[in-house]
Amino acid sequence: MQLTRLLGGLMLGLGFAAAALAQTTMKISISTAQNSHQGVAIDTFAREVEKRTGGRYKVQTFYNGALGGERESIEAVQLGTQELAFSSTGPVPNFVPETKILDVPFLFRDKAHARAVLDGPIGQDLLTKFDAKGFKALAWAENGFRHMTNSKRDVKDPADLKGLKMRTMENPVHIQAYKAFGIITTPMAFPEVFTALQQGTVDGQENPLPVIISAKFEQVQKHLTLTGHVYSPCIFVMNKGTFDKLSAADKQAFVDAAKEATKANRARVDEDDAKGVADLRAKGMTVIDNVDKAKFVAALAPVQADFEKQFGKAALDQIRNYK
Repeated sequence: MQLTRLLGGLMLGLGFAAAALAQTTMKISISTAQNSHQGVAIDTFAREVEKRTGGRYKVQTFYNGALGGERESIEAVQLGTQELAFSSTGPVPNFVPETKILDVPFLFRDKAHARAVLDGPIGQDLLTKFDAKGFKALAWAENGFRHMTNSKRDVKDPADLKGLKMRTMENPVHIQAYKAFGIITTPMAFPEVFTALQQGTVDGQENPLPVIISAKFEQVQKHLTLTGHVYSPCIFVMNKGTFDKLSAADKQAFVDAAKEATKANRARVDEDDAKGVADLRAKGMTVIDNVDKAKFVAALAPVQADFEKQFGKAALDQIRNYK
């Protein structure tokens, strides 16, 4: 009797041990603060993964570039030293060149147009291009439309950008376009930007309102111009080997969790965009919101011609005209 009880207890203990072992922990990181549209994305994702896999998978979340900048995080996912990352597409073309086309300035009319393209056949086809590079791209999410800030002067038209030293993402398309504006481009990882602005290493930077707000750039930047010059997607990437080892049901759980997180992320971007200008004005920023976009588009005509050669006019028109 005692032996049976002992064996029963042993089996129970082993059962608990197996259950404990059965939980796999993975890491995901962002370069921005937890209280941001990107924080909302990875917090929702972590919650959904745990829920959809019955707690067998736990996703640990890291913020503010705690595991490195976006480029380093994507690299770590490719190498398999980190399972997951959530990043803007800034450094992504360095790994998956086909995504470069999304960074062409003034390509998207508005957020609805951009979201339709990413959620439709064009965006979904681009996700498959990650496979050959060691990633599983789970879903497109959002950073928002990028705007210019600086500490020197109001930017009312393209000529005002000439000679400004601006931090850019480590992105070849952005750098080429901003040079055409006469900007002195300084590529830099996001976690270094606040200090660089504070110390005057650079005069300005460009980012969507949700990033400007969460990074508290109003503390080190006086002037904001709503240029909306580039739409900036975000993406959930996972190490391909890690994804391939999952069961079919768990693969689906991770993809569905990313889709759910995208909904929460986009809702937060909409919220930040709606209140952002008033919020930043109240904190002392000068905001130019009546921008003559046609002037900025015209200033980039030579570089747009080059982009048409690079990417093909048909491919760009397919995105521009997508309904």
